Amino acid sequence: MSRAPRTEAPAPQGWRDYAPLELDPVLSGALSAFHEHGYHGTTVRDIARRVGVTVPALYYHYENKQALLVALLDRLMRDVLDRCRAATSDAGDDPVERFSLLVESIVLYMANRRKLAFLDTEIRSLEPENHARYVALRDYLEHTLVDTVVDGVEKHAFSTPYPADACRAVLAMCQGVANWYRPGGPLTPTEIARRYVDFCLGTVGYTGPPRAAARPARGRTRKA
Repeated sequence: MSRAPRTEAPAPQGWRDYAPLELDPVLSGALSAFHEHGYHGTTVRDIARRVGVTVPALYYHYENKQALLVALLDRLMRDVLDRCRAATSDAGDDPVERFSLLVESIVLYMANRRKLAFLDTEIRSLEPENHARYVALRDYLEHTLVDTVVDGVEKHAFSTPYPADACRAVLAMCQGVANWYRPGGPLTPTEIARRYVDFCLGTVGYTGPPRAAARPARGRTRKA
């Protein structure tokens, strides 16, 4: 198995706030290469060239190409989870508000960190133990959503008879934003997130008054 150095994301100042993404030069070069050519289409020599170091110098910091992918995916999931925890802490006991803020947090991440979020498609390239560890983190996020929806069903706020299936659909919808969003488009990440809250509330069977559309528009977030 190829292990990577642990890459702790700095705690966000606010879960809706996005400063430019900070990565060490090697990870930054790897992210650009993976985004342009895919994991299997990228060579360590290409990453070293982008960073301006020799291949042996790159290996001094990261064992191999797999370790670079692991470090980037670890950063992705831990940052998403930190922001989702911060979002749900604002919601109290209301499952509708908890669910809405979870969706908003995920969509904002997919738009503002789209290059990093896009790497989720490369989990097929992970070695078995690395794959299992990453999937466990992703499953934690899914279980958080499912628990919230089940709570909403029990409180008659949601009507879906299939909470787990509905949450998988919600996550797929939210993660898809990283595939098509481009900065400078007609909608800001904030506006997209507000729309997706309404889409996802419909998916879990919320029949109350519109929630996201009633919120005042927030300012544009800075994109990495």
